[in-house]
Parts: sequence; C-alpha cells; structure tokens
Amino acid sequence: MTGTSTAVSRLRAAADGANRWIVLVVLCLSLLLVALDATVLHVAVPAVTEDLRPSAVGLLWIVDAYPLVCASLLILFGTLGDRVGRRRVLLLGYALFGIASALAATAGSPGVLIAARALLGVGGAMIMPATLSILRQVFPDRRERATAIGIWTAVAAVGAATGPVVGGFLVEHYWWGSVFLVNVPLMALILPVGRWLLPESRGGNDGPWDVTGALMAAAGVLGVVLGIKRIGGHEGPAAPATLLPLLLGAALVVLFVRRQKRRTHPLIDVAMFSRPAFTAAVGCIVLAMLALVGLELIAVQYLQLVLDLSPLETGLRLLPLTFAAMAAGATGSYTLSRVGPRRMVGCGFVLTALAVLLLTLMGQHDRPVLLTAGFVLLGFGLQSTLFGAYESMLSEAPAERAGGAAAIGETSYQLGAGLGIALLGSVMNAAYAPGLSRVHEEGVPAAAGTAAAHSLGEAYQVAGRLGGSAGDLLRDTARHAFVGGLHVTLLVSAGLLLLGALAALRLPRAMDCREAGSACPERADAVPEQAAAHRATRPVPERDAESGRPDAGPRRVPLPARRAPAEATGSGRAAR
Repeated sequence: MTGTSTAVSRLRAAADGANRWIVLVVLCLSLLLVALDATVLHVAVPAVTEDLRPSAVGLLWIVDAYPLVCASLLILFGTLGDRVGRRRVLLLGYALFGIASALAATAGSPGVLIAARALLGVGGAMIMPATLSILRQVFPDRRERATAIGIWTAVAAVGAATGPVVGGFLVEHYWWGSVFLVNVPLMALILPVGRWLLPESRGGNDGPWDVTGALMAAAGVLGVVLGIKRIGGHEGPAAPATLLPLLLGAALVVLFVRRQKRRTHPLIDVAMFSRPAFTAAVGCIVLAMLALVGLELIAVQYLQLVLDLSPLETGLRLLPLTFAAMAAGATGSYTLSRVGPRRMVGCGFVLTALAVLLLTLMGQHDRPVLLTAGFVLLGFGLQSTLFGAYESMLSEAPAERAGGAAAIGETSYQLGAGLGIALLGSVMNAAYAPGLSRVHEEGVPAAAGTAAAHSLGEAYQVAGRLGGSAGDLLRDTARHAFVGGLHVTLLVSAGLLLLGALAALRLPRAMDCREAGSACPERADAVPEQAAAHRATRPVPERDAESGRPDAGPRRVPLPARRAPAEATGSGRAAR
C-alpha cells in the first residue's frame, strides 16, 4: 500500500512539474472525443432514420440534444469545478461520457437515443471547461500556456473536422451505433490515467456555491440556444415556438447577471466583462465559430448534393482545413509572441474573409484545387483567430476564476455555433427559395415547386418522384439556385468576418508575459508606452513582494502617466 501511494504521489508531482505536457496530452485526448462527438453523428443520420424510424421532431432532438444540453450546463459545471475541484468534475465527466456512449450505441428506440445524447451533453459540459481551466493552472507561464492553448484549440478543430470522416467510415463499414461505441474503450483508458496524472485544483473563493444562479444560467442559455436553433430550422423569429424560449432565456440570463453583481461570492465575476480585452476576446470567439460552423454546414451540403460526393469523400475533402488548423495551432505561440494578440486575431479574421471570397468562385462543377486552397486559408485563418482569442480571454481572467472563464469561453463557442447555423442558414434559405419561384411556369406542379423551395435535399426527393423532363428541370433549377444562394451566404459571412477584425482592435497590441515572473523579450515593434511600463515595473518592490522574491534592484516607481496605457489595453491585467 505504501509503495502504491508513493508511486501515485510521484506521478502527480511529475504532472505538476516537468511532465505537465503529459497532462496536456490527456486533456487534449478527452477534448478530441467531445469535439468528435459533436459532428460524428451528422453522416449517420440517414442510417439512424432507416433503423429507428423516428418522427421529424424526434430526429431533430436526436441531433440537437447533445449541443443543447452541453451548452446550457457549461457555466454550471465550470463554476462547480472551481468550488469542488476541477479534476473531480472532469473524471466524473469521463465516466458519464463513457456510459452515455454505450447507451447510445445500443439504443433500440428514438427515446433511448435522445436520452443518451442528452447524457452525453452532460458529460461534455463537465469535460470541456475543466480541460481549459486545468490547463490554466498547469501552465502558469504565459508563453508555455500559449503553446498549450495552440495545441488545445488545434485538437478541438481536428475533432470537429474529422467527425464526418470517422462517422462516414464507420457507417459504411459497420453500423450507426459504432460512431458512439468507439468512445467506450477510450474513456475506459483515459479515466484511470487522468485519475493518476491530473492535478487537482480549485478556485480561491471559499464561499457557498450559488445553486439558484447556476440553474438560472443553465435554463437561460438553454432557452437562448433553443430559440436560435429554431430560427435556423425554418420556424421563423416571430413563431411562438421560437420567440417564447428566446425571450424567456434572455430574461433569465439578464436576471443571472444582476444576481451575480449583488452576491458576495458570485459564480462568475461579471466585472471581467468590464475589461475590453476580455469582452473583445469573447466576441471574437462567437464570430469565429459563427463563420466556421455555418460555412462547414453549407460546404458539406455543397460537396454532397451539388458535387455528389459520398460522406467519406466529403470528410476527406475537408481534411485540408484540419491540417491547416493544426499548422496554425503549432505555430500560434511563436506568432502571438511576435505580432501580439491584436494583429494575430485581426489578421486571422481578414485571412478567413479572403478565403470565403475565394470560395465564391465555386460553381456547378468540381474544382478541387480551388476548394483545397480555400479550405487551407479558412482553417489557418480561423484557427489563428480562435487561438489568439482564447489565449487573451484566459490570460485576462484571474487564476481562481479559471473555471468560470473557461465556461464563458465554451458557452461563447456553442452560442457562435448555434448562431452560425441559424443566421447563415437563414440567409442561405432566403437566397435559395426565390430561385424556384417560377418553375411552375415551365411545367413543374406548383405544390412540387413549393416543397422543393425548402431545401436542396427535399428538391432532389421531389424531382425523383416527378421523374421525366419536369423532374430534371426541377433538379437543375434547384442546383443553380443553391449555388447562387451559396455565393450570397459567403458574401454575408465575409462581412461578418471583417466585423470580427474590427472587434479585434480592442485586444492588446503586445503579449505581456509578466504574470509568471518571466518577461517576454522586449521588441522594437512593441508599443512605446507598453515597453516603458514593462521596463519601469520590473524592479518595483511590490511585485517582488507578491512573488515572494527578494528585492535585488534599485527602487524605481513607475510614473502613472506611463503605466496607464498598458493597463488600458489589458496587457497589465493578466492573472497572477
């Protein structure tokens, strides 16, 4: 027993010290599974429909139960980890995720599959903010943390992008339940490894956990995300099924914020949003995910329905986006230290906008070189944006509030994804439907034209039932209308991305690494006021007292006029 306890203690000590990169591997592997599960079901929907025969509403809940539950519970479990221990919440999330995956793989009815997907969402909500907050604790040095966040965000992008590839392969060779079953052995492996290696950490606030506030936040986010998804599902913003959850959710979110301002021990320090850099970083995450998820959804439809590619071929076509995201994550730390958060995020948005404009050259026929170039630029630009935004957001948040800050970031991620599907999907539908308004004048029945205007997939089904020249005409017209709508949607997306580049102007110009007692190299291109504040504040006795190191230098007190600009940009507010 003594030898076992000693071995475990040594493993945990190693995780806290030299082997923190092993901790990062464990965290990234768990994040990979969560991100993969968010998209792996998309290509399995036809097989699920054929086997379980769910209703239209049931199929919608099979797809949406996971992201809805996950998004609504992120704040609850992120702040709970700050109170009871982030490692404890993470390990419980591993166990729930494995159990839910086994339940989903063996589901024999739509109700069981919906329940399993909801339980997967609970496990994902435990895992996602815990991985980011533990990463914040394990890597106190900002330069090392930037590298770790680059790897973390790249893994998230890889998981989301390879989901259709993995799902397509498994569905073609096995059965639809295999897309869930692969999680079980991996979670069975990662649970004991995480228990041995991951360090435990808590926030510095010992006050009571606000259960009422946590439930208000969960219900509020659920209502907002559900309303947004219903807008994207053709319900319309004025429909009662859309308006009621949206308004109720927004009201609960407002009440939650007011409650947190009044409490002595709030779940989330809403004062973080008074920092321009933190607010700008959160906004950039929303805009980046809005573009990424909306564009990926439309790209998958284009590849499958216009170019007639199989699910596996579609997933393989998206791999350049994945590889570009990996490259951006691998080089992100170096780029951030050289150009600073403002330029990195802003240039990432601009590069992504250029990629989107390049993709407007897509037409009726396959152009693989064009698509590959566009996806490479898209992946590199968006990953650079997400990297810089996440790093800035996490560095602006106090270490004791890492769980709450991570929950805010992940909630922003999910809200951006929902908004992307709703907004860009609505733009696509608005631009697509008018293209079919006159097909009845060319021999296509009016009812068939109305049904075909709902989506390109439905247009193909109607055309197949019609057959003959009318069916061919409807199919060709719908394909042309879809490509035209795709171009309009891409232009709108480019405008939103340029708006994100403007939002990035509120981020700090330079990366300040003073929080861990080490300073970034002073560069000639740094802002003069920031460089002056940096040089002036290093020998100040107060900083030495905070870090516990003796004062070894001359006493020079910084001038207020020189220090203020650095604080205004947020670079002097990194958590200690």
